[in-house]
Amino acid sequence: MNQNPKWDSKRLGSRMGHHVFYGMIRLGGKRLARPLAYFCLYFVVFYYIAFFPSVKQKCAPYLKKRFPAASRFRQFFHRYQWVLSLGKTLIDRAILGILGPGTFLASFENQEEFNAIQSLDSGFIILMSHVGCWQLAMSALAHLNRPVNLLMLQNEQDIDKHYYEHGNQEKKFNIINPAQFLGGSIEMLSVLKKDEILCIMGDRIFGNTDLSLKINFLNAKAFFPYSAYKLASISQKPIVILHSYKSGPGTYKITLPRIIQIPPKLGKEKKKMVPFIQTFVHSLESFIQDHPYQFFNFYDMWEPEESFGKQGESNDLKGEGDV
Repeated sequence: MNQNPKWDSKRLGSRMGHHVFYGMIRLGGKRLARPLAYFCLYFVVFYYIAFFPSVKQKCAPYLKKRFPAASRFRQFFHRYQWVLSLGKTLIDRAILGILGPGTFLASFENQEEFNAIQSLDSGFIILMSHVGCWQLAMSALAHLNRPVNLLMLQNEQDIDKHYYEHGNQEKKFNIINPAQFLGGSIEMLSVLKKDEILCIMGDRIFGNTDLSLKINFLNAKAFFPYSAYKLASISQKPIVILHSYKSGPGTYKITLPRIIQIPPKLGKEKKKMVPFIQTFVHSLESFIQDHPYQFFNFYDMWEPEESFGKQGESNDLKGEGDV
């Protein structure tokens, strides 16, 4: 049994530390919030990287697979850059909530990609990952003029706030709670039937490996959920893979690697899901090659199966990795 704790926001920083950064943002305003908060972040990240072994422990699984040949010094550099990138994304999220949407610009990398999903004449599933900042990416989806629903597990104990929790911004999507009856599948099928948009994270499981498959990811088997593909098969709605990344101090870009059409009646055979999950995983690997520090899964995706209890701690859309 692996005793390493899962990643969540209660284990990095303190509630007071988060509120100090929120205060800097309010003090700096739209002009100075970002440079002021970023400047302090460089020192805070170094402090955690240098003096908190638990941070090193949480970073190790991914960094060892992404940079297997890195020396100890290079691993320290990668660790610093990775946590720094996470910190900047959390600051950006807070800026969005405190100062408003005009502080950032989120757009599609290729206008043709946006046109491709805008032309879809029915509801569809957006399959996202814990890369970039999905909350900023949501602002680009608003241009589709279609209701957006997000499968999201909320944890009241998390100390970092979502942008809409700062009280100044309206939440532009409906939240579906996966902890409800049947994991929210009835509500998800309902919104798809009404030709709405359903957003699901495709890179984390809910602890129960019965709803996941092992797929080769960064040269080792990792668990990926298959619920989105099953829903797409039942509802006969396409899956749109989306990734976002921080492209500049005040900008984020969104990419659309693939639109997947899932055949009907896949049934309960897991192996039939494998090619579609592999398509998603390959797109994620390609993204990570270009943006290695913008993948925010700070836990061991490659843990042996027995370390995930049937009622294990949920990690979907939770904590620091939920950006």
